Amino acid sequence: MSTPPPSPTPLPAPQPAPVPDGWPVTEAEARAVQDRLRAQVVEADEGPEPGRGLVTGVDVAYDDERNVVAAAAVVLDAADLAVVEEATAIGPVTFPYVPGLLAFRELPAVLAALGALHHGPGLVVCDGYGRAHPRRFGLASHLGVLTGLPTIGVAKNPFRFTHAEPPAVRGSAADLLDGGEVVGSALRTRDGVKPVYVSTGHRVSLAAARAHTLALTPRYRLPETTRRADALCRATLKTTAEA
Repeated sequence: MSTPPPSPTPLPAPQPAPVPDGWPVTEAEARAVQDRLRAQVVEADEGPEPGRGLVTGVDVAYDDERNVVAAAAVVLDAADLAVVEEATAIGPVTFPYVPGLLAFRELPAVLAALGALHHGPGLVVCDGYGRAHPRRFGLASHLGVLTGLPTIGVAKNPFRFTHAEPPAVRGSAADLLDGGEVVGSALRTRDGVKPVYVSTGHRVSLAAARAHTLALTPRYRLPETTRRADALCRATLKTTAEA
């Protein structure tokens, strides 16, 4: 198991993450929003060129005792994966845990963290799903439609979807399937290591999403964007709990 990179000190001061006006509060309202926004997803665009420009990882962590969620946005130089900028946000959890509707718990904090950045985020990589979602509208797709940014999802597990085992060599991929429908790719980012699960979010093709994921995994199974954002949001929760 890889060790997450240490977060820089001092940590960026977290921004407040208020829930937007009109944000859904029931399952029925949330599903209606998904149905309305899903039609706006663009999957045909190639998106930014892998290894060029900026790429941003977003992730969240929860503190159940305080009922809060912290989000981190970490901007990297896509060429050398050096950190360009970091931002965090923290706010209340106001939507219940419902599989398939996690975006409604997490997006207010993610949007606040992205909004605190001074650099344009470029491609945004989410620790989760885009098209590979029961309703074909996971967090990566939802975030992309709300912001207009190119987004992809790179998840640690295949959720309920199936796939053949890709060859053991790095860069090999197999279709991630829901019945006969391709919803993403099981992508091998390290030789002989469990694959990650890549899906389109918004304004990026699946082939481009795989290429970005490989460019972001020179040493570890998970993208550097995810590793750094995960470490930062966890550190933010710990620091604010101790304050």
